Amino acid sequence: MIARADPVSISGMGCVTAAGRNLAENLASLDKGLRAPRPPVLFRTEKRYPVFMCGLPASEACAGLPGQDLSGYSRTVRLAVIAVLEALADADMAPESLASLRVGVCLGTSVGTALEFFDYYREDRAGRTPDIEVIHRYLISNPSLALAKLFNLTGPVQTIANACSSGADAIGVAARWIRDGLCDVALCGGTDALAQIIYYGFSSLQLLSPEPCRPFDRKRSGLNLGEGAGIMVLEAEGRRKRAPLGRVRGYGTATDAYHLTAPHPEARGLVKALEQALAQAGAAGRDIAFINAHGTATPTNDAAEAAFFQRCFPGTPFLATKGCTGHTLGAAGAIEAVFTLAHLRRGRLPPSAGFSEIDPVLGLSPVNKAEAIDKTLAMTQSLAFGGNNSILLLEAERAE
Repeated sequence: MIARADPVSISGMGCVTAAGRNLAENLASLDKGLRAPRPPVLFRTEKRYPVFMCGLPASEACAGLPGQDLSGYSRTVRLAVIAVLEALADADMAPESLASLRVGVCLGTSVGTALEFFDYYREDRAGRTPDIEVIHRYLISNPSLALAKLFNLTGPVQTIANACSSGADAIGVAARWIRDGLCDVALCGGTDALAQIIYYGFSSLQLLSPEPCRPFDRKRSGLNLGEGAGIMVLEAEGRRKRAPLGRVRGYGTATDAYHLTAPHPEARGLVKALEQALAQAGAAGRDIAFINAHGTATPTNDAAEAAFFQRCFPGTPFLATKGCTGHTLGAAGAIEAVFTLAHLRRGRLPPSAGFSEIDPVLGLSPVNKAEAIDKTLAMTQSLAFGGNNSILLLEAERAE
């Protein structure tokens, strides 16, 4: 039996994706349904499936960290720093003030930095002697450890690699840290950069679409890969007089162990994760204003989520945002958690970019035009390889 848990305050948020360099730009892109996938340019590839890339130079990540040189860190870390700086500013916390607090950092990622150094591996396999500096960059680029060092943090540190649910799981774990008194503040979320091996892997699984993706649409043909970072600043309720943006009310995670890469068609893992999250929040399904779907635009994922919605949330609005951001892998659950709370705070949902035609097999459609909402509790869900399913329940303080 899962006991009801105390809510944890969310005092700041930040994100960076191909849809925007910050949360405001991302929301504007979602509202307008802007979609700009393009062939990858970070690496060479024979098949030119479109991807959503963040067009940000490394120098932008250095702006809020005087004296810190980030050129030696991976792209995954640099994306995280951009989102952390925005989240701290949103929480009215100066980076230099963190040293006097117990600040934990918990980030999710799919592979961290392990696959960002393909050129090194290629040179080594060819019998040549690649520059050893690449290995140094790898060794210092564990996302959570890198942030702890860059921001001089003294609380617990953990990087979660649980495939595409990693970012959501990191927020759930960090909320537990706050409840258990392990830290005063937690920086949590997810970060992932595009890498050539990831691209080839999804291509070999025949999951990539040759066109902009269409979540839940009858003509959907696969996903578009993306990259980015989403960060939340968590604190114990009442630690500061400043009103929070919202709260983490519940978290659930379950593995259905159905298939290495496909979700259970009846979404059994999602159902179990939902039961955990609702019990922790002391809430019921009818309290949910809307659901942020995983929405990859792959046939099996969209079908499993549709079955889950029909069973557990008939009539509840749901939306998909990967039509604007692409699938940001280990960062997706965190980026979409940030979006979920932002939609709650402003009391409206954007249309689901890429959707135009209902699939009669699914029998339902995501939000396809701007829609007002009047409840303050929402849900975001993540489905990952290995049958991992995670759910976050977030509550908002409405923006004035």
